[in-house]
Amino acid sequence: MPRSAPRAAYEIVHPDKRVTSVVFASPHSGRDYPHSFLSRTILDQHTIRSSEDAFVDRLFDSSTRFGAPFLKAGAPRAFIDMNRSAEELDPALIEGVRGGGHNPRIASGLGIIPRVVANGRIIYSGKMSLAEAQARISDYYRPYHTALQKLLDESHARFGEAILIDCHSMPHEAVDGVVRAGKPRPEIVLGDRFGAAADGEIVDQIETAFLDAGLKVARNSPFAGAYTTSHYGRPSRRQHAVQIEIDRSLYMNERLIKPNADFNAFRSLLRGVIARIAEIGMRGEQRLAAE
Repeated sequence: MPRSAPRAAYEIVHPDKRVTSVVFASPHSGRDYPHSFLSRTILDQHTIRSSEDAFVDRLFDSSTRFGAPFLKAGAPRAFIDMNRSAEELDPALIEGVRGGGHNPRIASGLGIIPRVVANGRIIYSGKMSLAEAQARISDYYRPYHTALQKLLDESHARFGEAILIDCHSMPHEAVDGVVRAGKPRPEIVLGDRFGAAADGEIVDQIETAFLDAGLKVARNSPFAGAYTTSHYGRPSRRQHAVQIEIDRSLYMNERLIKPNADFNAFRSLLRGVIARIAEIGMRGEQRLAAE
């Protein structure tokens, strides 16, 4: 019998022993597209995946080897976006929602229930009920964020701090508008809300881990972090959040949405970076002592 909804809101992969305050999360790599959803979209099964952070869950799955838990969304981004506020309801898509102040994400169709996928391609031919939107939020969004906060609370209780690494990918052309003449093209973009979401020392160490791996890094441009980073990043409470965007062309064929010939090599390279990031969460006591 065809399924009417994604199987699970999320999956947590736990390490054998938790030894770091770092928590890894992938909110956009879910790829469980239920039949009822696919039957309603005007897009084909390939195009509907274009806004998915495909294979990011596989790129970061070694995090548990280094003592960090890994939270992965089960529902795909086109179904519900875990990196939005629950208040970001799109009146152009959802019946009964009134337009409020200008929100560029909602205006572009990228609210909590997306109206479009990549390149502004419309998902539905009409509107959905407010009840359906609220059910998606209740059944998928809220459980994911409850689980995420629980992981961060556990880190704080055990290590005196929590460091969230929010894992994403970006289209290769995403940085076209910020590349300056004579400057290297960023392959990694770190977002910390311009310093508001994480301690600068932590972000420096994350950047160094990528640079030492031979990758080109930029900060906050064109991605400074969205809801997850701004909501969970509370450096004054020793809860830090950093968004990582990885150029998809490093590991996948974007047009086919398939791993490319470099996938395994890049995944191996990233494993070393993940190990370095996990180590940052083992130095929390040193940071606390210095404060």
